Amino acid sequence: MTVHTGTVDAHHHVWDLSVRDQDWIVGPELAPLRRNFTVDELEAEARTAGVHRTVLVQTVTVAEETPEFLTLADEHDLIGGVVGWTDLTRPDVADELARLRELPGGRYLRGVRHQVQGEPDPQWLLRPDVRRGLGAVAAAGFVYDLVVLPHQLPACVRAAAALPGLTFVLDHLGKPPIASGELEPWATHLRALAALPNTVCKLSGMVTETDPTRQRSARERRREMLPYADTALDAFGPGRLMFGSDWPVCTLATTYGGVAFMADGLTLGLSGDERAQVFEGTASRVYRL
Repeated sequence: MTVHTGTVDAHHHVWDLSVRDQDWIVGPELAPLRRNFTVDELEAEARTAGVHRTVLVQTVTVAEETPEFLTLADEHDLIGGVVGWTDLTRPDVADELARLRELPGGRYLRGVRHQVQGEPDPQWLLRPDVRRGLGAVAAAGFVYDLVVLPHQLPACVRAAAALPGLTFVLDHLGKPPIASGELEPWATHLRALAALPNTVCKLSGMVTETDPTRQRSARERRREMLPYADTALDAFGPGRLMFGSDWPVCTLATTYGGVAFMADGLTLGLSGDERAQVFEGTASRVYRL
């Protein structure tokens, strides 16, 4: 594996189950995640992989989590930015974003995310109250992370087109159906989103979209992911694509180093400058690290 010194990991999580439950961790397949995951545990693995800065991303729709993450960023040099959560539908969302910015560590707040993948309405992003909230995110100078499923991508396209002043960051390539090997209609929707200049994408979360029932090597998993990574690279280009580990969720399939190894292999066809964009430049620019 090529170690990219100066790499930015644009997507990871931490949680402490003694502070609050992560109610999405249910079922035997997610059981390995039912423990605490701390920045200290992450740091050793990240440094070994050449990562010098990370973006800490929300996990639950709980208002208290974002201030906690900002404090962590204030205490750990590794964390360069935080993507937090706030209720976009609240009438005073602009005031709430301003309040978060004034908290200890508030200078690390870079974006907002909501678990859109869990919303039953595929048009949730287009609701008037949500669009008003997204406008407040843009006005505050933050970005908006999209965690969505493939059928929700058309709404993402319409939302991004309606708000050209807001940068939309697509997490995990929109969770393509890698396990089934199908590319469409995901690829068509992804290209439509990428056609908008205010969108970027994370090369993240793919390893856990592969078939969890099949035992195979990291190289074999990488081959499964390659058509999806190539589609994203072709659609967004290296200047709008960024590496993210999705740690610790990735540990369901591989180690932190394993994810970095796979991402390295998925970008072997790029030039040195292009790889530098994927592994550092894009995230540093988008999240102002």
